[in-house]
Amino acid sequence: MRFIGLDVHRDFCEVAISDGGKARRAGRVASRPAELELFARSLGSDDRVVLEATGNALAIARIIEPHVGEVVFAHARKVRAIAEAKVKTDAIDACTLAELLAADLVPRVWLGDERTRLLRRLISRRRQLVKQSTRTKNEISAVLLRTLQGRPPVSDVFGKAGRAWLAALELGLDERETVDAGLRQLDFLQGELTQVDRAIAEQALASVEIRRLMTIPGVDVTTAATLMAAIGDISRFENPRHLAGYLGLDPKLRQSGVAKPRHGRISKEARLRQGTRSSRRPGRARRRRVRCAPSPNAPPPDAAATSPRSPSHASWPCSPGTS
Repeated sequence: MRFIGLDVHRDFCEVAISDGGKARRAGRVASRPAELELFARSLGSDDRVVLEATGNALAIARIIEPHVGEVVFAHARKVRAIAEAKVKTDAIDACTLAELLAADLVPRVWLGDERTRLLRRLISRRRQLVKQSTRTKNEISAVLLRTLQGRPPVSDVFGKAGRAWLAALELGLDERETVDAGLRQLDFLQGELTQVDRAIAEQALASVEIRRLMTIPGVDVTTAATLMAAIGDISRFENPRHLAGYLGLDPKLRQSGVAKPRHGRISKEARLRQGTRSSRRPGRARRRRVRCAPSPNAPPPDAAATSPRSPSHASWPCSPGTS
């Protein structure tokens, strides 16, 4: 059995081979289907191949997988944390991957089935469309700020009444072109967003899990689809704590020596941090009310200062409430 590391690039893959010990360089292979197929046929049926999970890694793995015993996807950031080196080249990276695979120290990435990957691509596409829409709206808002137009008299400046107000403004030629071009971009992006939402809805109708998540109050089809895209097969998690950690909802922990452990904010180390941002279209920020319960250590109302105001909420543990 050989352990083969591939440092993947757009045009080529750097190859390194380990027989269980120190890896050696084995040249390069072009990142094209014909060359990769020829390279895959030269491998043994019991060989194991490792490559970092980058943009074109899945397509390369699909070509190699039928000819080898296993193809492993490595977590790029965790690999760098395990094998930090002062000298970093393509050959050294490939050798590092091969040696980590031989030692069974590769931090693996779960890619999911094709249905999960499709849902992830749709959610990612929707997020990019929302970001582009927000950027375009900010550009139009900047024009209004530069030209001292004041606050719009309507709640939605990009709605029907808001666009009529924008059309009636006296702006310079360049500023007018910026506003008109931005509105045309928003119309195009809205059409694309509608298409993506339709595709996500079709996936939701075919998924029992997404429909079940939508029964939770406040979880719409986009939020439910984002959760399933991030989680995938939930049976791969041993318990709820592992799931919370994968989603980045677990609190940070700091502890050293005899000091007591300190818990901080949630880690947010997950795909969900990016996906959930796509669950809402750009618009006005909504105010959020908070339900607070008096802390047992807080002074009673009659023991507060003589000020007519209520006791400070700084000592109260708060939990998010409904808007």
